[in-house]
Amino acid sequence: MCTRQWAAARKLTVVLATLVLLMAGCGADPSARVWAASVCKALTPWRTTIATLTSSTEQQMRAQTTPAQAQENLVRLFAGAEQASETARSRVADAGVPDVEQGEEISAAFVAALAGMRDAYGKARRTIDELDTGDDEAFYAGVDTAVQVLNAEYDASGLDTGGLNSEELQEAFDEVPECR
Repeated sequence: MCTRQWAAARKLTVVLATLVLLMAGCGADPSARVWAASVCKALTPWRTTIATLTSSTEQQMRAQTTPAQAQENLVRLFAGAEQASETARSRVADAGVPDVEQGEEISAAFVAALAGMRDAYGKARRTIDELDTGDDEAFYAGVDTAVQVLNAEYDASGLDTGGLNSEELQEAFDEVPECR
């Protein structure tokens, strides 16, 4: 083999080795700070959306509307909350697993909590959508029940961090600008 061929072979070997190293680095779990920043980027618009929708729902519940108008508005509001929760859940899942002790469990708990919230909103949306709007009293009683169930399911799906304590993540959530 001539010198030029050896040089080309060595160059190809170096390129392949570099690619292997780069690809191995892509599969690494994100640091606590990177993961916390990603999670906060996912949760900030979700919290804003949920706060806006909650306020709108409260206003809707106090407003003098027909059952059909209330049903349409509430279904739209809960569909928005369901979609916002799914978007946040998907983005948190995409953040990966933080490179900390119990990282798998912590990531799974965040994703599961958001899935539970999404499902609670979806159930409330379906329940209200199925209510008969022909009887005002029965309709509003059904809405009240649906909202009570939503609140209970929402609370039950909340993130329980009691057994998932990571000082490294707590510091990261306190320090990264995306979480402020």
